[in-house]
Amino acid sequence: MALALMTTSSVASLRPSPTMAVYGLASIFLYVVPAIVFLLPTALVSAELASGWEGGVYKWVSEGISKPAGFLAVWCQFAMTIFYYPSLLGFVASTLAYVINPDLASSGVWTAIVIMVCYWTGVWVSSRGTSGVAGLASGGLIIGTLIPGTLLVVLGAVFLGQGNESAAPMTADHLLPAWAGLSSLVLIVNNFLSYSGMEMNAVHVGSLKKPGREFPRAMFLAMGLVLLIFILPALAISWIVPAEQLSLTAGVMQAFDAVFAAFGSQWLTPILGVMLVAASLGGMLTWLAGPSKGLLLISRQEGYLPPYLQKLNKHGVQQNILVVQGLVTTVIALAYAFIPDVSSAYWIFSVITTQVYLIMYLLMFVAAIRLRRKHPDHPRGYRAPMLTGLCGVGFAASLAALLIGFVPPSQFGAGSVGVYLAIVAGGALGLGLLVPYLFYRLRKPSWKETAA
Repeated sequence: MALALMTTSSVASLRPSPTMAVYGLASIFLYVVPAIVFLLPTALVSAELASGWEGGVYKWVSEGISKPAGFLAVWCQFAMTIFYYPSLLGFVASTLAYVINPDLASSGVWTAIVIMVCYWTGVWVSSRGTSGVAGLASGGLIIGTLIPGTLLVVLGAVFLGQGNESAAPMTADHLLPAWAGLSSLVLIVNNFLSYSGMEMNAVHVGSLKKPGREFPRAMFLAMGLVLLIFILPALAISWIVPAEQLSLTAGVMQAFDAVFAAFGSQWLTPILGVMLVAASLGGMLTWLAGPSKGLLLISRQEGYLPPYLQKLNKHGVQQNILVVQGLVTTVIALAYAFIPDVSSAYWIFSVITTQVYLIMYLLMFVAAIRLRRKHPDHPRGYRAPMLTGLCGVGFAASLAALLIGFVPPSQFGAGSVGVYLAIVAGGALGLGLLVPYLFYRLRKPSWKETAA
């Protein structure tokens, strides 16, 4: 139960709800399919790896494939956060707008300012080695997800119970998303990001008394809870806000504002906004130093990064990595000011984040199969059932999601396909493959010695 709740808190959030609410009843299908073909294989495969090899994804991929592939995997785990923070803080900006002035939610300049202020404040807090930040994550699940999510679903049900008509049709004909060619599949890609991070929780498999039986049960329970947290608020939003009016960043607040207006209690909207913002910022702080710490440790051992990026400040924090990451985040934040539609910018950065992270998962699935074949007798606390089949499904789903991400979604009909492709390909392939390749090719023996 504890592992299931911990997994739920690290995966579930209200942030993707507006993206799926556009699809109404079909959002159930769009959440369940990635859960089966990606969430489940990821959870079970990473559990076997974590129970046999300590050291996380770098150790798994290095042992299973090669050290350069291990560096690429840990780099992608870090690099995805460069685009994750602007999309997370874009959500914070639009939510905060409803506390101050709802018109600001569609302002790219406002969004860019909030992203930069919040990120650099987070760097300042993290670089001081502040203890107790990790406790914000569990509080964030209750304050920013469970309470607002439950309230949204309950008020949405009361809204329908009073005789109001649902904004999205709720008939059996709408259980599947309308097919508009390949572009209609693209929104499934966002759900792969929603489910990512399962490999982080796999390290706890050794704490279970009977991992072979208890871990799958914990994962199925977590999957059920995650699906409830994702699906019910998305449906509630689709009942209240028409799809054509829905903002991908401000949709949660739009729904709260509309339902509170229906009940004559709009004064509650800013309070919910503050709760959501507090939880998102807490989540950002807990994530800020983690992935970069893993990259730093590997780089110090193998000399993958220049000495400047390996330096620690007096609090033992990799401040230089956070600052360089912040400069890139600032450039991305400025893109919000120049891309006319804030929702479009939010979507593009979410896709890039997903694609960079999926490169790591592709390597993880290949490594798992190779480790089972090369070291069949290596002690493992947990052995995933039908490992080759699980890895095959997970690999195929990850590759398909990565490729589909290059297709503009049906909502981007008016935009330039070339510009969309250039931004997504430049972000995902440039940051996910080209940058680590250059670091690896240009590395010097002195980088390793200096770090030591």
